[in-house]
Amino acid sequence: MKKQNITLGVIIGNRDFFPDKLVTEARIEVLKMLGEQGIQTIILDETDTKLGGVETYTDARKCADLFKKHKDAIAGVLVVLPNFGDERGIADTLHLADLKVPVLIQGYPDELNKLNVANRRDSWCGKISVCNNLYQYGIKYSITTKHVVHPTDPSFLADLKQFLGVCRVVKGMKNVRIGAIGARPTAFNTVRYSEKILQKNGISVVTCDLSEILGYANKLDKSDQRVKDHLEKIHNYASTGKTPSESLIQMAKLDVVLNDFMTENQLDANAIQCWTSLQQNFGCNVCTSSSMFSEGMIPSACEVDVTGTLSMYAMQLASGSPSALVDWNNNYADDDEKCVLFHCGNWAKSFLPDIEISNAPILGTTVGVENTYGALDGRTPASPLTFGRISTDDTRGIMKAYVGDGVLTDDELKTFGNRAVAKIPNLQGLMKHICKNGFEHHVVMNASHTSDALKEAFENYMGWEVYHHGG
Repeated sequence: MKKQNITLGVIIGNRDFFPDKLVTEARIEVLKMLGEQGIQTIILDETDTKLGGVETYTDARKCADLFKKHKDAIAGVLVVLPNFGDERGIADTLHLADLKVPVLIQGYPDELNKLNVANRRDSWCGKISVCNNLYQYGIKYSITTKHVVHPTDPSFLADLKQFLGVCRVVKGMKNVRIGAIGARPTAFNTVRYSEKILQKNGISVVTCDLSEILGYANKLDKSDQRVKDHLEKIHNYASTGKTPSESLIQMAKLDVVLNDFMTENQLDANAIQCWTSLQQNFGCNVCTSSSMFSEGMIPSACEVDVTGTLSMYAMQLASGSPSALVDWNNNYADDDEKCVLFHCGNWAKSFLPDIEISNAPILGTTVGVENTYGALDGRTPASPLTFGRISTDDTRGIMKAYVGDGVLTDDELKTFGNRAVAKIPNLQGLMKHICKNGFEHHVVMNASHTSDALKEAFENYMGWEVYHHGG
């Protein structure tokens, strides 16, 4: 498992009539394992309570006070049960700390030849009791694949990796700020959303009229040092192909102003008006800037698709890698489990080993190809695929989403723009769900398999309605 830069609170459960050595050994094993994964820990010292465990209400108060001191750092809590543990002490700790972060419950397995008084754990039973108490307290929690499992077992390490993704999503989606730059293109009813529902879920939208961005950009001169710096950044980012120098300068001016807007408003992601005001009024596409934002882990979507870029941000948090906004665009011949993903295009270059700055032929048929430079051309090779979409269901007043996993393939695909071939089990069933539940034609892809973490974060901890395709 890749090393993680994340902090977990750790609770070692204990019940005093079980052997002390089990608690001591577990503490050493768990902290060693977490340290090897680069995970920082907040845990009671062995002198704070008996063996540094939590059993009594006094222990719970001490542990809760410690967690509250580090509330901003703690992304999740790992509960370790080397023995039955004290379910009330654990529940009281989490209730008093009130961290509102994901919680993972781990219990140690007993050994068949060590079920005597000196060695037995009874964690199998204790874990059920802990979960029962957390349920009664209304505290959300996650469980491991195996009911009891040693912390060095491969299945637990996989569970821990998923749990860390859940922690990143839950923490990252709190107070996220998205820039909505420009008005939704008139024809794109599909990207409508409710700012009020988003705000209720801690997600803020900061709006800006596109004319303000273009006005500032038009005031810049090609001799300005910042324009020169951003032009160099573009040249270093991707091959410019046959893109005229005048178009590259326009792209650099736009990139300067967009970066200023993001910095001034402390934004985490953006969604930018593209079709067709930008081309008609400024003479270039924003795709290259959007791609650079996304590659730099600031997701950027076109067509003012705010919930699309929110989906990009969530997948980025789960996987630690960039996401891309795509169209569910075409069937792939007569293969019922494959389809073509496409945009004209603004994908992060992590998806495009052959990236080149080009134009947008389809858009060019109405605004002139010469006004569409800045779009990217490139094919995404075979890789893991997580796909999904967050949406506000305005008539029902809820947040909803769908997520799933598949693969991107190297199947032949002769076309332009940003393109990929996806293979998804029961793709036809997925399309039925999308159509019957009114989801958008835009979907988000990420080169990972993190749909389990996304589902757990969205559904269990954030209270959203989630369809997990194939899950």
